[in-house]
Amino acid sequence: MLGNSTLSQMDEFHVTIRTTASPSSGTYGTVWISLIGTLCESPSVRVDPDQHRLLPGSACTIVVKPKEQVGKVVLLKLRLEARPGFPDLDWHCQNVQLRRSSEDPEVEVFPCHKWIRTADGNVELRNEKVCLKKGETLAILKDHREKELHNKQQFIRWGTFTEGGPHCVDMSSVEALSPNLSSVRQRPSTTTHYLMGFIERRSWSNLQELDTFFFFNARENTTAKYIQANWKDDAFFGYQCLNGCNPLCIRQINNLPPNLSVTSEMLRTFLPKGLSLEQELERGHIYLLDYEVLDKLPSNTVNGKQTYLAAPLCLLHYNQHGELKPIAIQLQQVPGPQNPVFLPSDPTPDWLLAKMWVRNSDFQIHQLLSHFLRTHLFGEVCCTATLRQLPEIHPLHQLLMPHIRSTLQINIQARATLLAKNGVFDKSIACGLEAIPLLFARATQRLRYSSMCVPDDLRERGLDTLPICYYAQDALRVWDVLHRFVAGWIRLYYRNDEDVQQDCELQNWIREIFMEGFLGLTHIGIPQSFQTTSEMCKFITMMIFSCSALHAAVNFSQLDYNLWIPNSPAAMLRPPPQTKGSVSEQELLSFLPEVNTSCHVISVLSLLSKPATDYVPLCQYGEWYFHCDATLRLVEGVQKELRMITKDITERNSKLVLPYTYLAPDCIENSVAI
Repeated sequence: MLGNSTLSQMDEFHVTIRTTASPSSGTYGTVWISLIGTLCESPSVRVDPDQHRLLPGSACTIVVKPKEQVGKVVLLKLRLEARPGFPDLDWHCQNVQLRRSSEDPEVEVFPCHKWIRTADGNVELRNEKVCLKKGETLAILKDHREKELHNKQQFIRWGTFTEGGPHCVDMSSVEALSPNLSSVRQRPSTTTHYLMGFIERRSWSNLQELDTFFFFNARENTTAKYIQANWKDDAFFGYQCLNGCNPLCIRQINNLPPNLSVTSEMLRTFLPKGLSLEQELERGHIYLLDYEVLDKLPSNTVNGKQTYLAAPLCLLHYNQHGELKPIAIQLQQVPGPQNPVFLPSDPTPDWLLAKMWVRNSDFQIHQLLSHFLRTHLFGEVCCTATLRQLPEIHPLHQLLMPHIRSTLQINIQARATLLAKNGVFDKSIACGLEAIPLLFARATQRLRYSSMCVPDDLRERGLDTLPICYYAQDALRVWDVLHRFVAGWIRLYYRNDEDVQQDCELQNWIREIFMEGFLGLTHIGIPQSFQTTSEMCKFITMMIFSCSALHAAVNFSQLDYNLWIPNSPAAMLRPPPQTKGSVSEQELLSFLPEVNTSCHVISVLSLLSKPATDYVPLCQYGEWYFHCDATLRLVEGVQKELRMITKDITERNSKLVLPYTYLAPDCIENSVAI
């Protein structure tokens, strides 16, 4: 009878546990392991720490002999236990490899590639086969997916940063994150030597003093020096609306805003001879900056002094010389006798001050909306939803996480420091803690999905074919490459639109993003569900672009354009002028933020504008699943295309007086990492 019994054919598994090679990956702790099969789970086996030390880069093999047949092993369970008398160190496990015998050539790999803590209890690993939920054939693996998400949802919860704005992760400190969602980056040294000692200093004495301060801090920054030399020039003012640190506001118009008090006659001398304003509008040569979202926001008190905010409208003309120049500036939204329209023909101080007010408004919008909201906060929304709704084995989880994982740590730190009481916005910037919640709520209501998708956005704003808009040219090329990469990834796992529609995890994910990130506002146009692979591909491309390329464009450029303070003042200490001819050029200095607050802003921007020394360029992946067969071919393809873009941008920039480098793929970080 025993001839067919399982007793004579008991399983014997050779289990190899690998520790990642990085120097801090090892642990003094003891590992317990059990095998979960289709028939039963084996008892836990202790890995003797005296015989098998979990050193960085080590591999230890043990033999597991269950007393019963476990069937096909589908999960491995690991538990790290602190060893008495030794420090309780986290352990970074690379993977566990399983063979049926020492001679068995077949090795099944159970990837881990993450930190395991003693506090985690049992950690389950499954094999490396990536699949959708409908592809699971075993109930035990379906249950594992659901249990993983349930556990994540208990740990990762939604919170509120500002009422009426996108929701965020409900954590107030980085310490609450698991080590797999936080990291320590190697930051380049930031020299703030020439900013030291200004804590008590307030007003600038004269423009020469401001020059001296700038040149000590600009050092080898050739872009900042160019800006300092050309900031008064109208053509440069227009250039930086297209290619500066905030290229997201300017748009082509065919009709004048009804609240902008300009006439064709008023602007005739600034247009080509024989052409009217109406004709130039029709030809698509008129552009607009409109900062209506700032209208009537409460302004901050800095150094005990009231600051001021404007909500300008600025009209620009693209002329026959290939220049974009401002031709009219109205500093407030409601027209009237105390809200004049400033023109290039006005006295030089009036016109320069009007442009400074536009740049001050742009500073607020750039920092809080184009930068924090559009890249950091939306990346966090995507990351939080991904952790809560997509199991690690889901292909979309694997594609997105290298681009979004860091947003949780970065944003928690930002909310606890930069955007908190006594942070830089509270102490130094006109849009302070009272205004920020109102601004986020307004901006969320005004947001449109099309503005987040590069081809739609640039087409709608009339920038897609503008020869001098290098941001548009480079953004379109990077978007197209990312879109092809994402489409190829999707094709590996979704055969058709029906697969997309039937993926309940995917549908829960996009629904949660719609509800928590975009507050269920249907007019924004964010998908509430995916019906086709093309809809899905567009949205995923948008998220990856926002967290990589867009962040590079709006973040790593900011010190260049803000170091010369008059070009982008963080605050204005006198109200917007209500009449013309009321200010001299020397008096312009009295509008600028004071010395100590300027140093505070510049020191923060110096830190934020430098990528980590160990930064990961766009589409460079260290994760194991990007190095397998079909996915590897996709990665090699996208990397080749990105190298070509870098080569072309380098060649173009060699012919430009002011090179545009921020969207060269080798300068784009793979994620929001600062």
